[in-house]
Amino acid sequence: MAETSKADGGRLTTHVLDTATGRPAKGLSIALFRVSGEARTHLKTVTTNDDGRCDAPLLAGADFRTGEYELVFAAGDYLRGQGISLPQPAFLDVVPIRFGMAEERHYHVPLLISPYGYSTYRGS
Repeated sequence: MAETSKADGGRLTTHVLDTATGRPAKGLSIALFRVSGEARTHLKTVTTNDDGRCDAPLLAGADFRTGEYELVFAAGDYLRGQGISLPQPAFLDVVPIRFGMAEERHYHVPLLISPYGYSTYRGS
């Protein structure tokens, strides 16, 4: 897959909602990786704010490049932090979402989470 880099153009954002409570998932840790073949390179780890969002785009400007990425959401830690008793092992503990960004545009990858299910989509 060809890669591009540009000072402006693309950005990556996310938003996490707790569908069990109907509220934003505050304090959920998210790790971002760049994927190249079988290799993963950790780029950063962030924590969601009161609105379940990150304070800044995960990638933007000169840091944005097309290619394959993975967001790894620490769902189990978040759910346990909410006082939810999870079985051992938890049904959902770490939720990885691997996706590709083929254009220098805005990619929004939200996560809807509960103890026994999740969904994602390309948002706007």
